[in-house]
Amino acid sequence: MPKRRFAPIYAIQFGPAHRRGFGASTVRTSQRGGSKLFRTADDAVADVKSGSTILSSGFGLCGVAETLIDALKRRGPESLHSLTAVSNNAGVEGKGGLAILTKAGQVNRLILSFLGNNKALEKKYLSGELAVELCPQGTLAERIRAGGAGIPAFYTPTAAHTLVQEGEIPVLLDSSGTVLEKGRRRETREFAGRTFLMETALTGDVAILRAWKADKAGNCVFRYATKAFGPLMAKAAKTTIVEAENIVEVGEIDPNDVHLPGIFVDRIVPATIEKVIEITKTRPREGASAAAAAAAATQKPVDAAGQEKRNRIGRRAAEELREGYYVNLGVGIPTLAVSFLPNDRKVWIQSENGILGMGPYPTEDEVDADIVNAGKETVTLVPGAACFDSSESFSMIRGGHVDVSILGALQVSATGDLANYMIPGKVFKGMGGAMDLVANPDETKIVVATEHVAKDGTSKVVQECSLPLTGARVVSTVITDLCVFQVDRANGGLTLTELAPGVTVEEVRSKTDASFAVADELKTME
Repeated sequence: MPKRRFAPIYAIQFGPAHRRGFGASTVRTSQRGGSKLFRTADDAVADVKSGSTILSSGFGLCGVAETLIDALKRRGPESLHSLTAVSNNAGVEGKGGLAILTKAGQVNRLILSFLGNNKALEKKYLSGELAVELCPQGTLAERIRAGGAGIPAFYTPTAAHTLVQEGEIPVLLDSSGTVLEKGRRRETREFAGRTFLMETALTGDVAILRAWKADKAGNCVFRYATKAFGPLMAKAAKTTIVEAENIVEVGEIDPNDVHLPGIFVDRIVPATIEKVIEITKTRPREGASAAAAAAAATQKPVDAAGQEKRNRIGRRAAEELREGYYVNLGVGIPTLAVSFLPNDRKVWIQSENGILGMGPYPTEDEVDADIVNAGKETVTLVPGAACFDSSESFSMIRGGHVDVSILGALQVSATGDLANYMIPGKVFKGMGGAMDLVANPDETKIVVATEHVAKDGTSKVVQECSLPLTGARVVSTVITDLCVFQVDRANGGLTLTELAPGVTVEEVRSKTDASFAVADELKTME
């Protein structure tokens, strides 16, 4: 069936013979050869139908089609409502992204990997005003990629033995908290002794994305981390609308530089809303100590004793990063590891939103809205870095090409089970890319870096996890402010191998829920 083409804006105004809206039930009709350039975003979204599925690109607020989102909002809930929105996350209340449409009441269902700290959105979900389907980030990217490639389903190891597999993460609640709609239980199959889930393709009626440059044929170029979901979503939609920061004549983009060919683009509008940075982080002055750099990395008001605990974990985590390694670091304490690397040790930091070769936080004059990490923070790129879309990023991760991944934890068990994304009834942030990061623990070493006890004094190192799992039998090493455990993932069991200075085995036992063996030769954490 040919891909549908829409008339340029002058035809919509003066020649309505083939002007048609689009939605879930729309049959594609096509008129080839017309201009794809529309004067305004309002014109480009004028015939989006209520009930449509919108694929909204971006990661955090990086690469988000703010101009088009604003135009959809101007349609108002009377004209445009009951939308299903698919995105990595739903933006930030008061700043931008899909939060603008959810606040306006135009979206009633979201398919996301991460809610983040969007309290207004979380409240809408918990009160039954909004349905939220959580999907691991890499699976979300691959579902969209498959949709655009005409592949109906695929198998992935991500989320095996979790609530995602069982379909037990609620999608829709009522105001009393009763589950009205459960998640979708996944079909499973064993390959080479491992469990894989069958995931189905995901497509949309409309894709909205922001490009750095587009020519009038629809060929697009993206800058840095803005590639994350843009090209994927463009290919998976019936109609793709691009807002471009620069619109150029056909032939002005070198064919070698095209990231998204024009065959996937239907409408082009000028981007008129400035980029928004979700979290601006900058590094301290040149010559600052490693400890000062580490403190700046968290940029939280932490007392000296608390910061020393984090630094101890970071110093020990740095030992896991060997020369030439490709590594992924979770947000928070895991990011401290690079602050304590020797100057002569080269490692390549991978960020799952599409960066390989991530550098430190920028100085104030280096801040670039298009270069952010998985925590939505401004970062830099080192010489030799590469940027790519999210499906390629998670191919690196699931495929075992990353040597080490260091993650935080809410709980980690004696068998290497990890829980780090949800506390039922209290925390509902989403799993982001965590489930993908632990999907191939035989090829990518999974290290947990966390404080030994939670804020309420309970142990994070437990015999069995009581919280929903991110992954089962995935963790090989646990580093805390008190000690280091090695995990026997095959047979289950912890072995205490290192103690922090001044810490005794008895203290570790008193603060650890899990039972553990003690190595014959205990080392001291550096």
